[in-house]
Amino acid sequence: MPPHGTELTTLAWFCGWLIAVVGLFTLSVILPLAQRARGWRRWWRRVCLGGAAVSIVVLANIALSLHDAHFDLTREHVFTPDPAALEVVARLARPVSITYFYRTQDPNGKRASGILKMLARRNPMLSVRTIDPDLDPRLAASYGVTINNAAVIEAEGRQILVRSTDETEFAIGIQRVLRERTVEVCFIEGHGEYASTNYEFHTHLDSDAGHNHDDANSAVIDTTQHGYGRFRRSLESIGYDVRLIALADPAGIPSTCEAVIEAGPRTTYTPVESAALAAHLGAGGNLLLMLDVGYVLEPSLAEFLEKLGVLLPQIQISDPQNHQGNDSTMVSVTAYEPHPITHQVSFTFFPGVRALILGDQPTVASFPLVRSSAASVAHPFRFDRNRAIVTSAEPMPTSAPTSHILAAAVEGVLSANGEEFRAVVVGDADFASNSFYPYAANSDLALAIIRWLLHEESAVAVQSRIPVPPLLVLTNSQMQRVFVLVEIALPLLVVLAGLVIWWRRR
Repeated sequence: MPPHGTELTTLAWFCGWLIAVVGLFTLSVILPLAQRARGWRRWWRRVCLGGAAVSIVVLANIALSLHDAHFDLTREHVFTPDPAALEVVARLARPVSITYFYRTQDPNGKRASGILKMLARRNPMLSVRTIDPDLDPRLAASYGVTINNAAVIEAEGRQILVRSTDETEFAIGIQRVLRERTVEVCFIEGHGEYASTNYEFHTHLDSDAGHNHDDANSAVIDTTQHGYGRFRRSLESIGYDVRLIALADPAGIPSTCEAVIEAGPRTTYTPVESAALAAHLGAGGNLLLMLDVGYVLEPSLAEFLEKLGVLLPQIQISDPQNHQGNDSTMVSVTAYEPHPITHQVSFTFFPGVRALILGDQPTVASFPLVRSSAASVAHPFRFDRNRAIVTSAEPMPTSAPTSHILAAAVEGVLSANGEEFRAVVVGDADFASNSFYPYAANSDLALAIIRWLLHEESAVAVQSRIPVPPLLVLTNSQMQRVFVLVEIALPLLVVLAGLVIWWRRR
């Protein structure tokens, strides 16, 4: 079978070449070797047959070279381009050139060179040349390339350097070089938010020295909060400029911040800071607001969110049906509301998530993105003033089991003369932290939110590969079904088969 990404037209050309070659072979077998004609007629017949055979071979090979079919027989499809990279190249409408420098003795470089050539055959707008810098040092020096496995991507006078052997990185590079403007994403700091600078750390406050979630790619440090370095690194790899801002700045949120991220604040805003956030959206800004359960909203911020049609009561959700491990408060979600953010998201989970309530507002539209299952229940939270921490109340649900909104998207205008804004509110900040970002589709959801906020939801969703722990994440109900199938159903089938054989042979 042809691999993913092989077009039917390309396969048809390959089949045509195969038919031509088989037909030529058949003619060579059935045509008589002895010829009765003599003299010039004999030689003329030989010339015609030989010329026809050579013409068929030449034309068939030209057609095959122009419409090359690719078959990857490796189990992991090592020599097949990633579908997202194929889609990026297929959508190219402007010329892009890639000059790839690699050593011909390097197997990874040779694979990347072959992948790039396959991508170039996908669309004539992409031109690729591969060069060994040891054989052509002048060209490498003209580009300032002093390393191997480096791609210089050029388009419309812009140029970027990508050092990788991964075609997804090349696809991201193509998107970056075609982006005509610098996109700035800003993380808010100053309220105990999750740090976005601890790039490769998996962070937990945990007394167990061996605690690592079975993730050998991450270190463990003592901290009171999760980090956001992996999320930030993904944003930077896509080509966004990331910076930190403070709401307390008298100048407010910089106008260059096209998307603002508030990731798990711990201390309450001041009225001035709430006003700065409201002014940002009023001017057509974009906001991702992730607030954990227990976070207390400043009154003017709560009033502003109410104008957006979003209420954040102190309610935590537990889901006895869909959750991770034995913790019902680690809510898992496998079905999503239809929206550009969620149309390619498959499975996410939210550790300790609060519920959202959506209301109607005349100038804005709110859309639920993520819901818990119909079996989920709500638990109220109260503040323990003695210890100044949030603690759970008695585990008695405030209502009958029902589905609850966990994340919502809002867009519209806040005044008649205002500009259109976009905002996403999530009742949990942990889902995109270092500890949970690589699992399931949590990273896909976080990046899809940013793309939608930046009006780039129609672009191909390509992201840099993130080290994923070698495990399979299942919900509690899925684990129960697997247990029933493997531990009960299969042994019973074996016993039943044995009884049938015994009955027929007795």
